[in-house]
Amino acid sequence: MRGEMLWFNQAKDHGFIMTDDGERLVVAGDGFAVGEKPSGRCAHKVVTFEIGIEQGSRHARNVVFERQFAARRARLRGRGSR
Repeated sequence: MRGEMLWFNQAKDHGFIMTDDGERLVVAGDGFAVGEKPSGRCAHKVVTFEIGIEQGSRHARNVVFERQFAARRARLRGRGSR
């Protein structure tokens, strides 16, 4: 599934994701894939994840940040011959 990070608190080691379907899911610090745990601000970053169910509640697991590529700039063309 895809969604967007709402926030992640490093001190409390948990945060929330808003899915593309509008569901708000909790994500624990160990719910991130290896090397993907956020440090610093991560709000509004796009993530992919799986949904897990524990003790009757849904949560995000195997969360991975989608890589953001900078948009290519249009190249400047000559102004023609003068």
